Amino acid sequence: MLPGSLEQQNDKGGFMPTYKVTTANLALSQKQKSQIASAITTAHHSQTGAPGFLAQVFFSSTDGGDHFIGGSVNVKSHIFVSGLIRQGRSADIKQKLMDTILRQVSLIAGISVEDIWIYLQEIPSVQMIEFGRFLPAPGEEEEWKRGLSPEKQADLANANVFL
Repeated sequence: MLPGSLEQQNDKGGFMPTYKVTTANLALSQKQKSQIASAITTAHHSQTGAPGFLAQVFFSSTDGGDHFIGGSVNVKSHIFVSGLIRQGRSADIKQKLMDTILRQVSLIAGISVEDIWIYLQEIPSVQMIEFGRFLPAPGEEEEWKRGLSPEKQADLANANVFL
């Protein structure tokens, strides 16, 4: 189960979600993971204008024999990207976002786009908590961000997180 996701709405109707990237029969290097996390964050920023500090990307991998397609064990390299987004994104924005992520992940991981699956799920913002607080209504994100403790803001800045 993924943690809740804060997404900031702007004039494009865009939001920033939480993603989980799962690999099968493929070991990503730390550099590749960093590049993929950056690509996902950049795709959201470029599509929606949402600030990067709201993005979370988690990585995991399956053991050999633990990934099945069509009831048979998959032995080929495969990446599954699952994202949680707040309700309200247009189909056009979601498809552009997914296509950008698909192309970037393929390039970074060195596998075919046919071996990458991406699913987005929408959830209501009232069912999400980040940084210890319920998420704000669309349009109230800047005020909400100012409510972060000075310590949390410093932690984010010290980690070179795009605020």
